[in-house]
Amino acid sequence: MPFVTWLKRRLVVIAGLLTLGYLLLPNVIVTVFSFNKPNGRFNYAWQQFSTDAWKDPCGVAGMCGSLSLSLQIAVWATVGATVLGAMIAFALVRYRFRARGAVNSLIFLPMAMPEVVMAASLLTLFLNMGAQLGFWTILIAHIMFCLSFVVTAVKARVMSMDPRLEEAARDLYAGPVQTFVRVTLPIAAPGIAAGALLSFALSFDDFIITNFNAGSTVTFPMFVWGSAQRGTPVQINVIGTAMFLIAVLFVLASMAIGNRRNRQKA
Repeated sequence: MPFVTWLKRRLVVIAGLLTLGYLLLPNVIVTVFSFNKPNGRFNYAWQQFSTDAWKDPCGVAGMCGSLSLSLQIAVWATVGATVLGAMIAFALVRYRFRARGAVNSLIFLPMAMPEVVMAASLLTLFLNMGAQLGFWTILIAHIMFCLSFVVTAVKARVMSMDPRLEEAARDLYAGPVQTFVRVTLPIAAPGIAAGALLSFALSFDDFIITNFNAGSTVTFPMFVWGSAQRGTPVQINVIGTAMFLIAVLFVLASMAIGNRRNRQKA
């Protein structure tokens, strides 16, 4: 009976930990197999412990080039989508205009639309315009589908803002620009940052839309897909593990900074 009582009290925590473990299991497998030395082309069965792949992560031809390209596209897509999305979110919340309801509805279409439909539509648009498929068509496509996520994140943050804070700044003789920089932007910053991080992750990870509009350009997800057809290099697991560790360190650093600020306020 004491064990049953203990289990009931901690059932939610145990279920949460099991779910988290299940979600992290693929990352653990990728990390373990980044130290594998397969006998053949496929890195699907454990053979021998080795750090060769970690010593030479760019040992596979074309992999680091595709990784660099994906990072460049993700960064520029994040910048473009964040700037445009933030402006759209402020316009939808702060201003009233005739097409406001329609724009609100259209913003969610890329989020609800299947990726293959959007990819085919963008490809048709680029071909009709006579655009050469490559870096710029991928970048435009990524900005377009990331835009909705940024608008949603920033809009939610702006709607929760207390307008009296901006009114107080104006009462203290702050100009429109000073009010925006000193009051509005810092309050909206968490929503903008969330939209930017989401845009970067979505852009870097995208395959379907990129595959339709890439032409002969090869991004990292396309390289991984192509490698899986003829053999999976261990270096792919190395890059995946490194990216996972960087993301974990980023989250831990953000939590540490947040906790430090909370202690200073207290």
